[in-house]
Amino acid sequence: MRIMTLPCDGIGPEIMAATLEVVEAANQKFDLGLTFHEEESGFTSLKNHGITLRDEVLERARTGFDGVILGTQSHMDYPPVVEGGRNVSAGFRIGLDLYANVRPARSRDFLQNKAEGMDLVIMREATEGFYPDRNMYQGVGEMMPDPNMALSVRKITRNGSMRICREAFKLAMQRKKKVAAIHKANSFLMTDGLFLECFREVAKDFPEVETEELIVDAFAALLVRKPETYDVVVATNFYGDILSDLASELSGSLGLAGSINANAETGLCCAQAQHGSAPDIQGQNVANPTSLILSAAMMLTWLGEQRGVAKLMEAGQAIADAVDAVIDEPANRTRDLGGSVNTDAFGRLVAEAVAAKALAA
Repeated sequence: MRIMTLPCDGIGPEIMAATLEVVEAANQKFDLGLTFHEEESGFTSLKNHGITLRDEVLERARTGFDGVILGTQSHMDYPPVVEGGRNVSAGFRIGLDLYANVRPARSRDFLQNKAEGMDLVIMREATEGFYPDRNMYQGVGEMMPDPNMALSVRKITRNGSMRICREAFKLAMQRKKKVAAIHKANSFLMTDGLFLECFREVAKDFPEVETEELIVDAFAALLVRKPETYDVVVATNFYGDILSDLASELSGSLGLAGSINANAETGLCCAQAQHGSAPDIQGQNVANPTSLILSAAMMLTWLGEQRGVAKLMEAGQAIADAVDAVIDEPANRTRDLGGSVNTDAFGRLVAEAVAAKALAA
């Protein structure tokens, strides 16, 4: 299996190196047959090719690779699109039609958190919504008719809503059989109304699953008040982005939040840390690589499930278990979690834990 890696910007190269050490440990111990191929993206690609993400890279990812591990990007610092500052993350999501952004949030008893008992997954639609770089065929979805007025267009489609809702219900069938749909249909009568219509339509095919419809602002409060209540949460792009960050931070830290972007129909999957590029600590070897490590583990598990390859699923679970085993010991934690372990050392500890678990098995 071929895996494309793109270190990208900020702390991306550092956490990518730590992640690949862990994945390579799983590769060796579970005999996965993975090979890794690095591509330029972000500022490196801008310098060498005049654009942050080349179309040929996307095409290679689409036709020649089984998975992608994408590093962090400094989108806010890119030049305008016309000058080569293409949003790398959006480029992959749109270019490869990776519509399902899967973001779990789980509290750990051995780590301080503000959401005891939280164990949920937010299924975020990732290819449309309010994001101006992914809701128009030509041009962008934001405009300024005059210097004192800014407008934004939101796109919600039946196809986009149906397929993310279906993935949410499929996941719920593997978990606690509960799905909550997040909306603001009391204000966005047409767009969120269409999303809810699709949610209810898909629900008919899953009579075993308990459903709930929650207004987004009320759900934000309930996520703080009774986080243990929720299982699978499905939302449009903008709501899902904000709520997943909230859930991850409440459960312990955004630095512990794994994330994949996937398309069940094409079989393509991209692992991506949920957090940003943190340029203020770039090159200092102090970043927490856990989010990208767990994202890579999720990618292996997802590919295993899609292809019926048990050892891929076993490897993904072994990595997730190894992360917990390492951070269960306070002395092994990175600085953001109150420890003093550097990025590369943390990756080495997790890789060693993966190897030890595999040997024990």
